[in-house]
Amino acid sequence: MSIEIEDDLIRLRLFSASDIDFLKEVYFSTREKELQQVNDWTNEMKVSFLTHQFEAQHEYYLKNYVGAEFFVIEKASEKIGRLYYNEGFDSTIRIIDIALLPKFQKKGFGTIILKGIFERAKEIQQNVTIHVESFNPAMKLYQKLGFKKISETNGVYHLLEWNYKN
Repeated sequence: MSIEIEDDLIRLRLFSASDIDFLKEVYFSTREKELQQVNDWTNEMKVSFLTHQFEAQHEYYLKNYVGAEFFVIEKASEKIGRLYYNEGFDSTIRIIDIALLPKFQKKGFGTIILKGIFERAKEIQQNVTIHVESFNPAMKLYQKLGFKKISETNGVYHLLEWNYKN
């Protein structure tokens, strides 16, 4: 795998066991708005729930995406997000997950990384796919960058595809 990133300050680094707490922090941030609506749980209950959900998701990804690469996204050596990526998944590049901490969102970093993935897709002639929840604010970015919906599950999960030939 060789994703070339245009910005010299942005780097993808394979995660290690010492990154688990950071990866958990990124995951927690993706569920923050959802859990703000749960008023009858204590903070301890929310942390326990999120920890369990993170561990289940992490184990699922490791088990079911054999050959995938799990990256910490860094900007000038500061950890800012995660990218879980699998080349050759059903003859595509599958973005299993991409998430940035909230303070690094809407600054162009996601676009920079996605464009690097697109260049890799062109190089190996594979489309790029990603599952996105219909209410995910990043949906607009994916559509702007040329992803098209190819299927939908339960009206919530959209499978999007970016065609390397476009």
